[in-house]
Amino acid sequence: MMMVSDDCLVECKIDDDSDEEQINTPPPPPEFASKASTPAPEPPALPMTPPMAPAAPSPTPTATPTRPANRDPYGINQHLKVEVSDVLAEPATLRSIDQVWLHSVAGFETTRIWTYRCLSLLLAVPFALLCGVFLAVLACLHVWFVVPCLQLSNTFLPCVRSLCMCTVNAFISPFCESLALCCSQIAISQSNKDWHQTREKETV
Repeated sequence: MMMVSDDCLVECKIDDDSDEEQINTPPPPPEFASKASTPAPEPPALPMTPPMAPAAPSPTPTATPTRPANRDPYGINQHLKVEVSDVLAEPATLRSIDQVWLHSVAGFETTRIWTYRCLSLLLAVPFALLCGVFLAVLACLHVWFVVPCLQLSNTFLPCVRSLCMCTVNAFISPFCESLALCCSQIAISQSNKDWHQTREKETV
């Protein structure tokens, strides 16, 4: 093994404060230097306004009936969409005077529209009231009579059914079985002579 003398060794000085040494870097050129941002001017102070008194509550608006755009949204009266072409039509071989046809169409439409308007003016409100009363009566009967009767029937009918089945099994079934056993021993036989006599009576 080769030994190294102390003269060949070099002393290296290690500075522990090298990490903390600050590196002096030159400042950037003036064209690349960032300009200091100027502070934005403060908005002028607003004058103090006295607090406003709470506004008085507005009166509640009265409920007014709205006018729907579509009065038949579910199409329950599609069959009443009657036009002139559904009632009046002239074939190609039979033609009336143009003025007669135009006045007939105008008279048909005017009569139909205004007669309906007059009748609805007289009868719409009473009929609507009658429909409302009728619907209310049906709803009342359904809520307070029909449904309670059905529920009570569903509750008590199983008990009645069990009672009826017990009665039938205890009294009626034994009687019917006994009668069936008695009748099962009865036998009816017919000879050829009786059959010929029956045929002769039928032919006579």
